[in-house]
Amino acid sequence: MTAKKNLSASRNIGASGYTGASGNLGASVNGAAELPGLEAPVLGPTGRPFRVFPAPPPLKSHGPARIISLCNQKGGVGKTTTTVNLGATLAEDGRRVLAVDFDPQGALSAGLGVSTHDSLTIYDLLLGTEKDPHAVIQKTSVPNFDIIPANIDLSAAEVHLINEVARETILARVLRKVSDEYDVILIDCQPSLGLLTVNALTASHGVLIPLECEFFALRGVALLVETIDKVRDRLNPAIKLDGILATMYDSRTLHSREVMQRVVEQFGTEVLETVIGRTIKFPDASVSGTPITQFAPEHPAATAYRQLARELVFRGAVA
Repeated sequence: MTAKKNLSASRNIGASGYTGASGNLGASVNGAAELPGLEAPVLGPTGRPFRVFPAPPPLKSHGPARIISLCNQKGGVGKTTTTVNLGATLAEDGRRVLAVDFDPQGALSAGLGVSTHDSLTIYDLLLGTEKDPHAVIQKTSVPNFDIIPANIDLSAAEVHLINEVARETILARVLRKVSDEYDVILIDCQPSLGLLTVNALTASHGVLIPLECEFFALRGVALLVETIDKVRDRLNPAIKLDGILATMYDSRTLHSREVMQRVVEQFGTEVLETVIGRTIKFPDASVSGTPITQFAPEHPAATAYRQLARELVFRGAVA
């Protein structure tokens, strides 16, 4: 088979990034997936050899947590969907996970089926009307996966906190009280670069940037990376970029493929190998208030998020 044919076949990756042309991937000795009859490893949407990451070994102990912010100032790029499903898959793999809904829209809380009416939220912890995070944390339908919910009250937090001393570190002080009880804390940020997002970045060890495979989403990433650099210089020297996650990828469209190529050219290995495809199953799962791994556990989208969790463990972003 010629190299040209190999390349053509390798481009035939499903929308999730985790099903090959035949739907039956094997693993080669170097970890790159191969298809029967092909002489070269299959290339994933990022242009790198497609790898299937193994399930991580169980942890011998839990905590302290590594805190990761899911951040992008553009809305609708998959931050909440990724927080829900990444948290669920990490919990499936034996990690204790806490998700923090840090968006006044409360989409994360709704996506996990958690009611925020007449209940304490992250807003109460930020303002100090509730001192104990344990009084705010709620269980989800996934074992080992908890949430600190939010509602529209959070939209007033920036106004109330503007005159506070060390206002950028308030969330860090809240999470410090429970970080020893979890392995991972995921913060679902609102689509802006205001005081709440700066609080999240100041509290975090790493940042995961979900990036929709669309031109306007790509334009804002440089500004976000600049903001992360400023936080690193002025507030949190330990923060690092854990990766850029391509979302809503559709291999059938030239636009998605071109945006993917541009992202990899600009950010190189900071772009995760896992790619999340566009599917109606995500909004369906959100309506049901459950992660995709529970709503449709055999769907390629669920497989993709399991691979995302395992890639982050493989990269050392998660224990």
